[in-house]
Amino acid sequence: MSSRSALSLPDEGLAIGFQPSPPAADTRALHQLQHELDQSGRPFLGFPDHLRQVMAELAPLLGLLADQQGEPYEGTRFEDGTREYEKAVLTYFAVLAGASLDEAHGYVAASPREALLHGLAMARRGLPEPSVYVSEQAHYDVVRACELLGMNVVRVQALPDGSMDPNDLRLQARLRRGAGALVVATCGTPLHGAVDNVAELRAVAASFGPVHVHVDASAGGLAAAHTDLMPPWSLEHGAHSITLSGHPLLGLPVPAGISLVRRVQDPPTNLPITVPDRLMVGARSGLSALLLWTRLRSLGRIGVAAMVARCQDVAAYALTTFEATGVAPERFPGSLTVTFERPARWVVDKWRLHYSGNRARIVTTGPMTYTAVDELAADLSAGRQEVAA
Repeated sequence: MSSRSALSLPDEGLAIGFQPSPPAADTRALHQLQHELDQSGRPFLGFPDHLRQVMAELAPLLGLLADQQGEPYEGTRFEDGTREYEKAVLTYFAVLAGASLDEAHGYVAASPREALLHGLAMARRGLPEPSVYVSEQAHYDVVRACELLGMNVVRVQALPDGSMDPNDLRLQARLRRGAGALVVATCGTPLHGAVDNVAELRAVAASFGPVHVHVDASAGGLAAAHTDLMPPWSLEHGAHSITLSGHPLLGLPVPAGISLVRRVQDPPTNLPITVPDRLMVGARSGLSALLLWTRLRSLGRIGVAAMVARCQDVAAYALTTFEATGVAPERFPGSLTVTFERPARWVVDKWRLHYSGNRARIVTTGPMTYTAVDELAADLSAGRQEVAA
């Protein structure tokens, strides 16, 4: 057994024993853990990390039982009262994606991966045995979801800016002419924050047979909806289905995914099941929908737009500031992601940077302020000077 896979025993003080443990003592321990994390002073710039800003308004929702049965559009024998909140959230995201609930239906999933699985499963109804064209820069969840659904994945090369290469898609689709193409476009690739051109990719794939375009906009949808710099990316631009997410930018304490599918892409089935077959699961938690609704209501559309604009301004500032350090920063226009040369190990550890190969990144949400950019830039410069010495 390798050292990576070797099992290690848990802390004896955390073991779950036969007898119940004193609740008060465990609560104090958890509060102490929270205090230590709050006082650690370690930034976390590779991923959004600003929950403390919003937990005060969201904490009361953790005391609710929100067990939803079936779709958000249909009443059931067990109604917990959260269904209307979910529909309000879906309306908000449908408008962002250039549609309405008359044109597209969906639901709030427990995570972006569940929402992605739902979108791909719906796409397969119209294309029973399609090849799935996925950019080499797409999130690994896309390939994993295709594996779970037993779908054939065709990797497509990316352009230097991180977006899918339409010419390589044309080549790959031509080789499989007539078989049906499920193109998974990305709005906000993991490393570059790049956005694929949905209109162009759909036109390319449609030249060789039936096509369905699904957009994984979990990382970049909110930003793309509030900037004119993005290429065509949404339902408005020809996508048939889309996966969105609100928790990274909004700072929710739990993941939340939104799946929207054009109604014309969802023909009825004759499956012998009693649970509505448009969903991936039968019973769902309504907590994600309530958290999203609460946060979005507190901001309003104008507040979300202002938040995105601030994050974009910080990203533009980071690009300029990092250029002076010589770390070759790059940024897709309008993106909240800035990539740069992977720095020294101590810089990666100090700032908890996400990296892949020789490139690292920051996402300008939450704690990523102008001051943080300056401090990180100083460390990047110091790290380069150490290497040069």
